Amino acid sequence: MARFTRVFGMRELPVRLLKGLRVRLMLSYVFFFTILLVLVGWFYPQRLRNQLEDQEQATLEAQWDAAKEYFSIDHDQPIWSKEPEDAEVVAQLQTMYLIADANGNALDYNPDTYETIAFSPSEIRRIVDSPKPDFSERTNKQGTAFLIEAGRIFDDSKPKQRYVLALGRSLAQTQQTVHDFTRSYFLFLPLLIVLSALLGWAAAGRAVQPLNSVAQAAQNITGSNLSLQIPLRGAGDELDHLIESFNLMTARLNQSFEQIRRFSTDVSHELRTPLTAIRGQLEVALFTAETPEQYREAMVNALEDVEQLSSIVRALLLLSQAESGQLVLQKARLDLSEVALEVVDQFQIPAQEKKVRLAAQTAPGSTIRADRTQIERLLANLLSNALKYTPGGGSVGVRVGPAETPVFVSLEVEDTGVGIPAENLPHIFDRFYRVRNPQTNSVLGLGLGLSFVSWIVEAHEGRIEVASTVGEGTRFRILLPRDTEAAGHSGALNGTAAALPSVTLETSS
Repeated sequence: MARFTRVFGMRELPVRLLKGLRVRLMLSYVFFFTILLVLVGWFYPQRLRNQLEDQEQATLEAQWDAAKEYFSIDHDQPIWSKEPEDAEVVAQLQTMYLIADANGNALDYNPDTYETIAFSPSEIRRIVDSPKPDFSERTNKQGTAFLIEAGRIFDDSKPKQRYVLALGRSLAQTQQTVHDFTRSYFLFLPLLIVLSALLGWAAAGRAVQPLNSVAQAAQNITGSNLSLQIPLRGAGDELDHLIESFNLMTARLNQSFEQIRRFSTDVSHELRTPLTAIRGQLEVALFTAETPEQYREAMVNALEDVEQLSSIVRALLLLSQAESGQLVLQKARLDLSEVALEVVDQFQIPAQEKKVRLAAQTAPGSTIRADRTQIERLLANLLSNALKYTPGGGSVGVRVGPAETPVFVSLEVEDTGVGIPAENLPHIFDRFYRVRNPQTNSVLGLGLGLSFVSWIVEAHEGRIEVASTVGEGTRFRILLPRDTEAAGHSGALNGTAAALPSVTLETSS
């Protein structure tokens, strides 16, 4: 079995290797580089041949123009220059040449190349009638290519008499140069492909190294090691963007896990207190109670603690549904002034019991698009906190009206209570965070109300401003987007709301 596993593993290794990203990148480099080299090997020789033939044509044009200076035609007889200094040039011109009359009769030519340079009568007539020389490429019996230039010339003694002068140059050297280059190139091509494979392997390894770092980091991440960060390479490319996104993801996960741990600790603490009280009261009643009244008192106290426990569970469930997206907002056009007046009217009795003056001031045109139930819960939580921390004889005010920015409606809840110390302000929207009353050194509530407020404002794309002075009071100011039917105004609303922070804290001493 062990031997089979080793053999099976060795067989699987090439398969896993071929499936690797580095191998596939290397093969892609080699494939595209090979195609590029083959295209270069096909295109460049053609380009080289055309350039060499253009050079041969330019040389042939120069020879054809110069040839008329080294011979003349007298009574249908070509006469070449006999000057000694012209002998070399004349010999070069006569390597491959033909002089014929307008009827196609050859007057002078090189017998060794006549068959290659000879023209038919129809070609002679076409050349004679054309004002420009004609170029053509021909091949002899041995397979050697020649470039031919043929054009008309005139007899000095008979200006109207036209003749044909044709000169040729061998293209054997040009063809041999192109052939040698092509042969050498394609013989060297396998070495280039191997070299490209090695370079591609190295480049692919360098390219996937950050990916391997991300994979290794992901394997090393645990619930207690979420703060792991991968250093950026500083290249500013897609891989750096991937690493940065991965680091941001781990930071968010770390924050979420930390919040979950803190939440679990807070929940355990909050649930333990009423459970301990219930158990203690029941144990006392069980071991010490002797009369029905004592049992009844223990049961009443236990029921009060059970109610507190139920309130904590309901609040946690509702907040969990809200943050997980299960609590869907039912947004509609809503008159915030009307809602504020109704909620304030509901809190008049608790305010009178505490001897706190509760008043509302509203302005027309305070229409928003929101979920009425959540807006009522928001205002109820703020009023409940304001009444808890405002002593008798104080006041709580609610104001609704337009904000400085026309796309928002302002909702303010201000009290003359004990205030919030500056060190507590950054945490007042955290779950289970409760501010201790500086006058009585006691805490009230579950510490979840402002968490609801924060979520509701965020869900409605608004913002919160808090200003508080210890001993003088606290003011919560909430800005909610105004409802509008104008498309352009709605666009400005969305842009402005996105640019504003979710919570703004201000303190005064």
